[in-house]
Amino acid sequence: MRQHVNPLSRYFQLPRDLPGPDDLFEDPDLPIHLDIGSARGKFLMDLANIQKDWNHLGVEIRLRLVEAANRDRELCELFNVCFLFCNANVSLKNWLESLKTDQLQRVSIQFPDPWFKQRHRKRSVIQPSLLIALGKSMQPGRELFVQTDIQSVMQNMIEVIKISNCFDLSESQKHSCLNSSPFSVKTEREIYAESQYLTIYRLLYIRNQNVATNRFT
Repeated sequence: MRQHVNPLSRYFQLPRDLPGPDDLFEDPDLPIHLDIGSARGKFLMDLANIQKDWNHLGVEIRLRLVEAANRDRELCELFNVCFLFCNANVSLKNWLESLKTDQLQRVSIQFPDPWFKQRHRKRSVIQPSLLIALGKSMQPGRELFVQTDIQSVMQNMIEVIKISNCFDLSESQKHSCLNSSPFSVKTEREIYAESQYLTIYRLLYIRNQNVATNRFT
């Protein structure tokens, strides 16, 4: 069940100082996979368990889910994964700027909360400023993966990613659809959507050579 919160409410607009990789991971020099909207964190913990040569960070706007995910992480003794509570569009920019060059190598945004009314689109997690911040932190060739089971949400993500001018579709996707996730594990929403025979829209983007500029701030 989706549990919406309004990211534009005063509480979620307060910026948070997020700890850096040195405070989050046992080996802070590993490349980072950032999952924006990580929910309870099962996908990222499953991935961290099999990809030991990566650090995995989930950010989530629902505090209770973050607390539960971190408890599970500690029980599993996974030291290459962590979860942070924040509004990605408010607090992530400064954290991204603090990273070492090419430390952020992969970003995923999976099944973000849908905001169907046009006037509510500004509540969507994918905003031009966030894409620009990601673009500034990622080197050419690094990956951005998005997926959803709602066509209008995917269309909105496509439009915002295009506006950012930082990402191009991967070569494989220019000629065919992505029928499955590039990851060997699935999110809980992905498992549910497949069980209900819902269409899942997936796109894999590659950071291009364009300079990321704050044209929209």
